[in-house]
Amino acid sequence: MGKPTWRKLAITLAIIPALGLAACSSTGGRAPEPESSAGGGAVAATDRIKVAVITHAAPGDTFWDIIRKGAEEAAAKDNVDLQYLSDPDGGRQSQLIEQAIDQGVDGIAVTLAKPDAMAGALKKATDAGIPIVSLNAGEDRFKDMGAFAHFGSNEQLAGQAAGEKLKDSGIKKPICVIQEQGHVGLEARCAGVKKVVPGTEILYVQGTDMTQVESTATAKLQADKQADAIIGLGAPFTMTLIKAKATANSKVEVASFDMNSQLVQEITKGNVLFTVDQQPWLQGYMAVDALWQNHRGGFTIGGGQATLTGPAIVDKTVAEKITSFAEEGVR
Repeated sequence: MGKPTWRKLAITLAIIPALGLAACSSTGGRAPEPESSAGGGAVAATDRIKVAVITHAAPGDTFWDIIRKGAEEAAAKDNVDLQYLSDPDGGRQSQLIEQAIDQGVDGIAVTLAKPDAMAGALKKATDAGIPIVSLNAGEDRFKDMGAFAHFGSNEQLAGQAAGEKLKDSGIKKPICVIQEQGHVGLEARCAGVKKVVPGTEILYVQGTDMTQVESTATAKLQADKQADAIIGLGAPFTMTLIKAKATANSKVEVASFDMNSQLVQEITKGNVLFTVDQQPWLQGYMAVDALWQNHRGGFTIGGGQATLTGPAIVDKTVAEKITSFAEEGVR
């Protein structure tokens, strides 16, 4: 075999560093592995655990579909066997907690709309060594109930944010419609509005009966000619209030708390001034993920304080940007 020529030697020297670079990314370090064709994303390699999410969701309230979607997405990622249970009655919600304890769950995520009704059951969970987080309702009571973290909006601040937005729009006498009397979060929302707009009036309706909601709101709007706005504390209720406004032939402005795709459309059309979003998908996702993290390494989130997912004001400008996410069911 003859001696290599200078041309052959130059080619060989050029190839050697090229081969070395082929194992690195353009930004340094090892090149990324080719993506799997399986799809669906990676699932945690930790042991499978069982988590119960127990809410006070009322039948037909689409708000809770968003929380559930977030919880399910976290469960799929974290290798969690998820049980989603709900009942709007505090006593029956307490029974669901005891049922989860009996089934030996590894964690409980619970809404604390009526915390006193669930104190005994949550004490049993704590005594059984089951970690607890709360979500959506109970930011001022979660530590008393034995939860190590809370994910939700500060409802008093949310109400004040709505009040400021109404005040900026020249509203002086809004009607704040509460669909569940005694619900601490809903009461706090209206109290927050009233703190900023003192002329706020509270109207109680039966949230489990939309026909009654519409008729009660219609009668109020027909009787009260001084009212200049009406506020729904949930997207389905606000949609019903829009109907009541039309039936009463009223000129009041409409505002809301929470969101669904239909409400986002009404905001973009200018039929609703704004909504105060608490980003419920995040609440469901973070509650389940926090329990997995606690199981994984004893991690806790929030430093003993509630982790806020809101309030976030969604007016027409914002609504136009998040329409696709609302249609997807995550906003």
